[in-house]
Amino acid sequence: MATSKEPVTVPTEVSVDDFLAAIPDERQRADAGRLRAIMGEVTGEPAVMWGPSIVGFGRYRYTYASGHSGEAPLAGFSPRKQNLVVYLVGGFEDRYGPILARLGPHRAGKGCLYVKRLDDVDGSALRELIDRTARVHKGVDRASQR
Repeated sequence: MATSKEPVTVPTEVSVDDFLAAIPDERQRADAGRLRAIMGEVTGEPAVMWGPSIVGFGRYRYTYASGHSGEAPLAGFSPRKQNLVVYLVGGFEDRYGPILARLGPHRAGKGCLYVKRLDDVDGSALRELIDRTARVHKGVDRASQR
């Protein structure tokens, strides 16, 4: 057994097009395609597979207080069986409550937004969350409490 763990969520050479085309549910496949276009437009970055199931856009370096550091996408998503999982800046629930109130039906985790269908959420609120996440990760926005 190895003593040091290599990160699993790193950029890969896997085709995003092939990954998205393999989504069995037609509606989920269409939502993932739309979310890819939205994230690409908002971040200005191309889609790249990170690990086996995350479509990421751009990259940033992070370092935790513990000294652990690594790279992650500025923003990303993963089409899961039950939801589209949108990866946002940690603490987005506290930072962006008014935007989330406009968003519509969703669940939130530590840095993840869970959405069943894109048609059910406010597209401008979703774009704003993605934009603010990318800006925070780039160091352009200090995660305002607005």
